[in-house]
Formats: sequence, structure tokens, C-alpha cells
Amino acid sequence: MGEFEGLVGGLKSASGLLGLERTSKLYRDVMSVCDYLVNPNFRIAVFGPFNYGKSTLLNAMLGSRTLPIDLIPTTGAAITVKYGSSVRSRIMLVDGTEVYRSGTEVLQQFAILDGNRQMRQDVASVEVFCPHPFLETGVEFVDLPGTNDREEQDNLVKEQLLSADLVVQLLDARKLMTLGERENLRDWLLDRGIKTVIFVANFINLLEPEEQQQVQNRLRFVAESFRAELPPGFSNLYRVDALPALRARLKGDVAAASSSGLATFKAALQNVVGILQQNRGAVRLPRVQAIASQIQLSLKHKIDPLVNEIKSINDKQNAKFEIKQKAHDLIGRGFAASVKELRDWLYLPNLLSKYQSDASVALAENNFKSWQTNKLKKDLQDLQLAIVKWLYQAYDFFQEERPEDLSIPFPSEPTITLPPKPENTDTWSEPGSIAVGGGIGWLIGGPVGAAVVGSISYLLNKNVQKQDDDVAQESYHQQVAKLCIAATEDYFSQLSNQGLSILAAYERQADRVICFKVSQEPQEITKKREELQKLQKGFNQLINELEKLKINSQHQPYTEIPKPQQTPPRQKERVYASPPKETTEKKVEPPRQQVSTPPPPKPPSSPNPSQQQETTEKKVEPPRQQVYTSPPPKPPFPNPAELEAKFRNWELDEEIAQMKAKIGFSSSQNHQQTVKPPKNQAEKDKIALAYKILELPQSASLADVKQAYRNLVKKWHPDLFVGKPQLQKQAQEKMHLVNEAYNILSSL
Repeated sequence: MGEFEGLVGGLKSASGLLGLERTSKLYRDVMSVCDYLVNPNFRIAVFGPFNYGKSTLLNAMLGSRTLPIDLIPTTGAAITVKYGSSVRSRIMLVDGTEVYRSGTEVLQQFAILDGNRQMRQDVASVEVFCPHPFLETGVEFVDLPGTNDREEQDNLVKEQLLSADLVVQLLDARKLMTLGERENLRDWLLDRGIKTVIFVANFINLLEPEEQQQVQNRLRFVAESFRAELPPGFSNLYRVDALPALRARLKGDVAAASSSGLATFKAALQNVVGILQQNRGAVRLPRVQAIASQIQLSLKHKIDPLVNEIKSINDKQNAKFEIKQKAHDLIGRGFAASVKELRDWLYLPNLLSKYQSDASVALAENNFKSWQTNKLKKDLQDLQLAIVKWLYQAYDFFQEERPEDLSIPFPSEPTITLPPKPENTDTWSEPGSIAVGGGIGWLIGGPVGAAVVGSISYLLNKNVQKQDDDVAQESYHQQVAKLCIAATEDYFSQLSNQGLSILAAYERQADRVICFKVSQEPQEITKKREELQKLQKGFNQLINELEKLKINSQHQPYTEIPKPQQTPPRQKERVYASPPKETTEKKVEPPRQQVSTPPPPKPPSSPNPSQQQETTEKKVEPPRQQVYTSPPPKPPFPNPAELEAKFRNWELDEEIAQMKAKIGFSSSQNHQQTVKPPKNQAEKDKIALAYKILELPQSASLADVKQAYRNLVKKWHPDLFVGKPQLQKQAQEKMHLVNEAYNILSSL
């Protein structure tokens, strides 16, 4: 019927998900219930052991020898008796062949046991059509094989009982309710939700009169102990002497048929069926609920282990993803900080402020290459290595793209062309000339004299007032010094432009290294997810169909377990370093931060038009006379801000190393901490003293230890006390104790 189509689909789909064998009990029960739900007829099954007279009772009900009966067990198949205009038989074979004959003689060939009391394996179903008015009301009988003979027959009976609206259980009055019958009543009927049962006692006529009364009392006890769900006012126990009733019906002896109990049973049966037909849902749904509960329990046995496994997989994937995401952020911050440090270093005013004086002197002393190698190259390499370190950290974590080393080349060494040396000039009396050693000792192609070195220092660090606009008024040494200054400024300008450009390109390449992609899930896990989703969907569909028919389920629907939402972080937009635009005129000027507040230069009295013309091919022009001031000296010790930055970088390295340990990497920075209880009192005292030095209680966590160490480093770093010998010595001793305490506590 249409109202049960969804439930039938849910039951079949759920059983399919279980992968049941067609020969399994649960599969056959499901198919029986599904056939039962779509059968529009009211189905009455006659149930009992062999030789209890089931076929005889049915023949008596129908008033003819419709079904085969004999002195030996005969029924070898479930024979369904339906309404038809004439008596005829239809046998469906397993291979799809249909055998259709008038009468019932063909049943002797297909529906009885063979000589070995075995059922035919090629028979799928047996139907008999009979023109009986009771059958015309939409009723059909099922004559079941006898029980307690062969397991195969018992399995067939159990399947057919699930598809019966009403069960007539035949009892033998001579051996009333054997142990086997009680077990069948419990296991085959009650436990499967089949409670519309009527007991019929046969063979009472074969007992002595005094025995019949005793049997009647016992029968009443059986009926009362089993609460059948029949309409009110109807008994669930009747007496029918089947064979005398059949004979009376065949002879037309109404009185004999009535005395056999047949008329009473038949009338009651018709009334019960008439009432139950109006509310078949109340009859069908309990057994549907019983079979659905078995399916749901079997599904749960498959679903729950998968749910736990998938949740465990998700937890591991989420944890790994979070570690990688945190590493991505840490490495990104560390890389950005290192890039900023190099970018600031390459900024031309900073290069000039830090190196121009020494570079100019080195150039004047013909020692520029050595200075470049020992000082400038070392500083640049340290900054480049600090950047590359982060990219190798990223490659260790994400294994995306192997980084290339950052290499910023140096420009060609600066050179100068000496101006003609004026004759008869007193080099010692000229302003700005400083004599060093025994004289300038000036030779073309040889070392530059000490006076030029002094002039470089003088020009870059003194606030020299321009005495006159005429270049000839400058000392020769100052002219040479300015040429050295201009040459080094051009050198650092090239280094800045080229370095910033290379650094910007390197930053863009770094985005491919500091990047992690979510690895594709193994096919095995994907299949498990799909299997779980199908099982849960089938389970929930069955619950939904049961609820539509107001059948309560003992189970709650499953909620889908979402896959981990592991979207790699979007790359932050960076403002990449770029070199300043080149101009056609290169002005040689000192860095802006070197200039304090000089007096305004004296305007030229009569500008020379030829000097105002610009040229695009001019190489190095000596700087115009300007006012210079020395930059503020950089302290030889780190200030608190520098200490904070160094400590932050140290923290990044440590945190990344710990994350590598968690995610399974082996690294030289892997500091996995193992809790080791102190072995003796001396160690306990040592630990207690360490807590005291760090000013912490012994219950402090590792994070507390780390923070306390950080605060004490910023407070007692010896470099903070340069120029104060006594305080610096005290700070050194304090830091020695702090370092020892931190090493002890961080190893716990």
C-alpha cells in the first residue's frame, strides 16, 4: 500500500547497507516484512507442528479438499489460498517459470515433501485460488509447513509468520503446549511483535470425556497467560475437531459441523478479521518496529566504531593543521622582522650614517677592499642569513618549495681621479686640514696622506662653515676628501638600489616557501567517510520513515561529522621594498639625518649660466659645499628595545622547535621536555634555589619561568651598564645566576 512505500524503501536500503547475505535470517525477515507491508490482503497463517491437522482445518473452513492432506507430513511449501472465480493453482519457480493449472492436483507435484521429506528447492511460491465468500472480502490463508521437523522448514515458517496479520496456532489436546511450542510462541511470535494470535485445540474428540474437562481447564490457563491483542469481547482460544468438521462439511451435515466447534470458530474468526481489517496499522506496526530495531542495532554496530575512528582522524588533522598554521604565523613574523631589518640597513641614509666615514677613510688609505670584506660583507651576510634561516624553517615544516639563498652583490669598488695639486700651497695652514703623523706623503697611485684622512673626518663630523663660493679657496686635501666622500656615497647608493630591488624580488619568492597546502586525504580515509555518510543517511532515513507512521524509535538520528575545515591562511599583502627611482642627475649629498640645523647657505652673488646647465652623462660630481654634522653615536650596548627584539626572535625559534617536535619532525632545535623527578635532596635544594633566584613560587609553570627569565634579562643585562664598572660587574654576576636557574627549571 502507498502509505508504507517509504518505510519499505527505508528497510530495504538499510538492510542493503548492512551487506546481509541473502540466506541470513535478518535479510529474509526484512524481505518478509517488506512483502507484508505492500500486500493489500488480510493474511491469516495457520501455524503448528507436523500432523496437527493444519491443512485439514483449512479444508474444513473452505468446505472442500482444497489442500493436500495425508497420514504423513505433506505440506512442503507455504501455500497461499486466495479468492478466485474457480479452483486453480499457480506455482512460481525460482527461474521465473509459471505453472498454472485448474484444480489442485498439481500441488501433489510441487507442494509436498519428497521421499526424503525435503522441500523442492526450485519452488518460489505456491498459490491456490478458491471461490469462497470469506476470501472475497480481501482475506487470504497461508498453510504453513509443519514445525519441529527440519531446520529449513522452520526458517520458512518464521519468515511467513512475519507477513501474517493473524496467526492461528494449532494445538494438540493430547499433548498440550509442549516445551517446543512454548519456545516458539515466545521466540517466533511475541519477541517479533506478533501478538494477534488465536489458539485452536484439535483432537479433543479423541480424548475420554473425563480427560476433556481437564484439558479444557489447561487450555483456559494457556489462553489467560498469553494476552493476545484481539478486539475486546473475543476469546483467543477455540476448540475445533478438524477431521470430523471436514467430513461434516463435505456431507453437508450442519449439526455435526456445529458440534465439532467449526461454526463457532468460523463466526468468531470472521468477526475478528472484520474489525482488524479496519485498523491494520495497529497489527502491522509492532512487528515492523521489532524488525526495524534489529536493523538499527546492526547499523549502529557498524556506525559507532566508524564515528569514533573518523572523530579521532579529524582531531589529529585539526591538531596538525593548527600547529602548521601557528608555525606559518610565527615564521611569517620572524621572516618579516628579518626582512625589515635588512631593508632598514639598505636604506641609503642608514648606510651612509653607519659606514660612509669608515668607507671614505678606507678608500683614502687604499684599503677599501679589505674594509669591505672584513666589515661590510660580514654585516650583510649576517642579515641575509637571518632571513634565509626563516625560509629553511618554512621548508622543514611545509615542504613546498626549497628556498634559494639570498645574495646581494657589492658594486664595483669606488675610484677617484685626483685633481691637479696646486703649487706653493701651505697645506698645514689651510682650514680643515689636520696633520696626522709625519706629513701627507702624497704620491699618485700610492697611499693617500694622513691629511686627507683627517679632512674626511673633519668634513663628515664637523660643522664646517662655507668661507667662500670659490672652489679654489678649499684646501687641496679637502678637495680630495670630498671626492672620496662622493665616491663612497655613489657606491652606497648603488648598493642600496640594487639590494632593495633584490630583496623585494626575494620577498615575492618567499611567499611560495612560507606556504602550506592541505595535503590530500588518503583514499582509504575518504572511503571510510563516504561509508559512514551512507550508513548514517540510511539510519536516519529509517528513523524518519518510522516517525511518519508514528512508530517510536529507541535511537536518535546521527548528525553528520563535518570534515576538518582546513583552509590555508591567505598570504598577507606585503609592501615590497623597491629602490628609489633613478634620476638623470646624481646629487652627492650627505644623509638627511646627519644634518642638524645649519645656518642657511649664503646665496651665490652671480650665478654662472654655464654651471646651471644639467648633464645626463656626468659621473661623480664633488658635493657642493654644504653644512655637515656628525650623526648621534650609536651606543655600544643594546637598549631595552633591542633586547626585547632579540628576546622575541629567540622565542620564535624556541616555539617553532617545540611545534616541530609535536608534529613529528626531527630537528636540531627540537627541545622535547621530559619531566624528571629530582633524585636526591641536593637536587631538590638546587631546584628550590632556582625558583628563588627567578623570584617564583615552586608551583610556577614553564610559561611563568620563561616570563620571569625574560623580565630579569631586560633588567640585568650587563650591556645596560657600560661605563659603570661596579654595576656592570654586579649585573654579570646576577645574570650568571639567572641563566643557571633558567636552565635548571626549563629542563624539568
